[in-house]
Amino acid sequence: MTAGGTRWTPKAVACMGVSSFGGLGLAPVAPGTFGTLGGVLVAWLLSGTPNFLVSALVAALALYVLGRAVAPWAEAHAGKDPGFFVVDEVIGYLVTVAWVGAPTPLALFVAFVVFRFFDIAKPPPVKRFERIPGGDGILLDDVVAGVYGLAVMALLRTFILEPEAWSLGAGQELTGTLGALSVPLF
Repeated sequence: MTAGGTRWTPKAVACMGVSSFGGLGLAPVAPGTFGTLGGVLVAWLLSGTPNFLVSALVAALALYVLGRAVAPWAEAHAGKDPGFFVVDEVIGYLVTVAWVGAPTPLALFVAFVVFRFFDIAKPPPVKRFERIPGGDGILLDDVVAGVYGLAVMALLRTFILEPEAWSLGAGQELTGTLGALSVPLF
């Protein structure tokens, strides 16, 4: 079976799944924004781990390795830095929220906005990293945008709100209600 000139072999399906982060990058509008929502989901899922910082960095590194491996396939089928390739947004977002404590809903939201700003604006030297050939060129600009985002998040955490507003404390669980159901949010 083919679509858009691509023969959908198991390898092609796996490469598309990784590069589009489970299809989020196939959104008809703003695929980078939808990809970043995948990062929010991963950060939320990792928020219950004993060491959020290590978990987030390990996840980002694993996704980087996978993204770098599938990047040649993506570029061969859709050109340089294809729009559906959004695993880099997930990685950049995870860098933005990589601090010691698990992020609160406020931190997840603000990190989303901050990361998207730097990913779209691409201040120097972010844009320069796009010129690197291959998978590293696709991925590293978002890593650097994530580092900028992390710096802004650290400034906000230090100067705007108390640290407790940004990170869940040890053993702290945020819960909410949905109708009669009590469901943990984070």
